[in-house]
Amino acid sequence: MLLWYFGHMPTTYAETWFPVLIQILIALAVASAMIGLSALLGRHVRDPIKFMPYESGMNPVGNARERFSVKFYLVAMVFILFDIEAIFLYPWAVVYRQLRLFAFFEMLLFIVLVLCGFFYIWKKGVLDWSSDEQRRQQREAEIRRAA
Repeated sequence: MLLWYFGHMPTTYAETWFPVLIQILIALAVASAMIGLSALLGRHVRDPIKFMPYESGMNPVGNARERFSVKFYLVAMVFILFDIEAIFLYPWAVVYRQLRLFAFFEMLLFIVLVLCGFFYIWKKGVLDWSSDEQRRQQREAEIRRAA
């Protein structure tokens, strides 16, 4: 059946998506086989050490349910901001010669907007990883020096 498929270019909707269907079926079969074989052939040892959380070879300390700092989420948003910028730079570079000056000013506007976001997060202190206590001590030291 696959020899038939590779003999000519697909013309119908079904012929176009046939390779995708085959790939999905193979992926499901391999995943099911790996999970099933590990369940059948794996050792079933139940002891407290096995059920302890593993944290890079270190003994777990503290509660796993503690809250993350807001800075963690802000840095994630910064990553997404610059990741999206990189995604838009590639297609722009491909068609730059065709669009000429229009593409230049369009990308200039885009980069200015991204930089506005960058300076905003810089001003908000997202990139400052020092603790609040260290910042308070620095402000107090600056106030003492100014007085």
